[in-house]
Amino acid sequence: MDATTLELDAVKFAQLAVQRDQSGRYQEAVFYYKEAAQALIYAGMAGSNLENIQEKINEYLERVQALHSAVQSQKTDPLKSKQQLDLERAHFLVTQAFDEDDKGNAEEAIELYTAEEIEVLRKTSKINGIEYVPFMSVDLRERFAFPMPFSDKCGKLPLSPKQKAMFAKWVRPDDITNNPTMIYTVSSFSIKQTIVSDCSFVASLAISAAYERRYNKKLITSIIYPQNKKGEPEYNPCGKYMVKLHINGVPRKVIIDDQLPVDHSGELLCSYSNNKNELWVSLIEKAYMKVMGGYDFPGSNSNIDLHALTGWIPERIAMHSDNQAFNKDSTFRMLYQRFHKGDVLITTATGVMSEEEGEKWGLVPTHAYAVLDIREYKGLRFLQLKNPWSHLRWKGRYSENDTRNWTPDLQKYLNFDPRTAQKIDNGIFWISWEDLCQYYDVIYLSWNPSLFKESTCIHRMTLHTIGNSLQWLFTRLMAKKFTIQVYSLCKFTFSKIPTPYTISKRVNGQWKGHSAGGCGNFRDTYKNNPIYQFQLDKNGPLLIELRGPRQYSVGFELVTVSTVGDPGSYGFHKRGSGDYRCGFCYLEVENTFAGVYNIIPTTFLPQQEGPFFLDFNSTTPLKVSQLQ
Repeated sequence: MDATTLELDAVKFAQLAVQRDQSGRYQEAVFYYKEAAQALIYAGMAGSNLENIQEKINEYLERVQALHSAVQSQKTDPLKSKQQLDLERAHFLVTQAFDEDDKGNAEEAIELYTAEEIEVLRKTSKINGIEYVPFMSVDLRERFAFPMPFSDKCGKLPLSPKQKAMFAKWVRPDDITNNPTMIYTVSSFSIKQTIVSDCSFVASLAISAAYERRYNKKLITSIIYPQNKKGEPEYNPCGKYMVKLHINGVPRKVIIDDQLPVDHSGELLCSYSNNKNELWVSLIEKAYMKVMGGYDFPGSNSNIDLHALTGWIPERIAMHSDNQAFNKDSTFRMLYQRFHKGDVLITTATGVMSEEEGEKWGLVPTHAYAVLDIREYKGLRFLQLKNPWSHLRWKGRYSENDTRNWTPDLQKYLNFDPRTAQKIDNGIFWISWEDLCQYYDVIYLSWNPSLFKESTCIHRMTLHTIGNSLQWLFTRLMAKKFTIQVYSLCKFTFSKIPTPYTISKRVNGQWKGHSAGGCGNFRDTYKNNPIYQFQLDKNGPLLIELRGPRQYSVGFELVTVSTVGDPGSYGFHKRGSGDYRCGFCYLEVENTFAGVYNIIPTTFLPQQEGPFFLDFNSTTPLKVSQLQ
């Protein structure tokens, strides 16, 4: 977005802020003051020549701080009467009827599918017991107007344990605000995660919103219905909404109502916009949580979440030491160039770390962050990140409290004033690329599909889901025919390869209590974890999989005890299965030398019950025994 557009945005938001401020609507004023300040910050980055731009930013932020107490103490406006709500609903019914009449009854063209493709679509449409049919143009005629408030026939979403502990009741928007609105402005800065464990989804929502603002491409506003004649999502007093999400290979329609959980203080127990009148954050999250089985969501990763939101093509870059292919310089150059061309959406995530280390550096272990900007200045490389919690920031170099590294020139280039940032913790911070590579574990990319030349290969192939943990992603596709779509930025060949594994061995175990010691963060109990030992008679590839209940994050370590002969460059002392994952993890070693190895399987937290299953797949027989 150019500097002139951003300056106009700032003026518009500032005018709205002053209007709300003068009329005593302080909560809305706070929201617009923040948006005005942020627009000026980006205008400065884009080369704005406005005089005293930093002073104006400080003025807006200081007013935000001054209004916070007023917002806390301000009594809410009296809610609308039942008669007023019924009148609004009746008006919506009439306008919807006129809209349908304008559209006419022309038959919609239905896409043609082969019998095999129809069977695949039918099988993959049922997810967590609910059918989500592919989204077609005929769905634009979905009925949203009802004489009584709409309630989802699938019932209320299951709540997480944390939500249940604080839950008071389900409410509709007009129960908690007098002016519910779908969208005031699509902003990444207004999104706030609460106690639902969906940080990667909220981070994905934030960068999608940032992209829409920057490039004026409707990644978010295009997926929410009903919409007005301008194609903008609108508030529906009848309470029914449709969200288009990319699930199991195709866009699908997800129907929800507008009932949201609150605590005894009336605070939402789901993600929301800092402008409490806005609904888009809460409703998109609710639609995704419905597909995932409810608010009791074990978490996912941004590749899955961004693809569901946008349909963009996912890629994962591991930054930890096990990934020998990772190159810091070339990766940064690629991220920088692609980000500023608008080719890619980016998030990043921390790995496992101790509570002490997380507290020291202001980081959350195994947590996703949105990448809002990437900059380079005189050999220094930076990324601007947002914590989905909208608080808790990086405490290392180039944090707001770093008095040594923030030179006046660097502050001007990044349009960042540490003293201003110290006043409000909004979860947004700058971090150097070198520090990110040290303290973060993985980068998730989602590529614009228009960059790719799509190659579609239709063969008789078999897809196996990997344990129960992935059934929500590849729902019951075992041993079914399907179509594979392959995407690449360069020329490629695509063909089936036979599995190198011919021999498998399964070990069933159930460890709990004293024998379930948790991950390496729990030094006192880690030694209690079970240890399995196996022997390979010949060199060859090895695949190990660990399965368990979906609600537990699992992982394991493979440790070399002894090898036959000199392992050379293929030898290793210890390999890990990577990030702890919900119900399933695996490790594949391309060339494992004959010898004896130990497996130490763990759940992330100690004292969690099984059953758990270890599968060993190789080209040579295995002998497996349990040591403890």
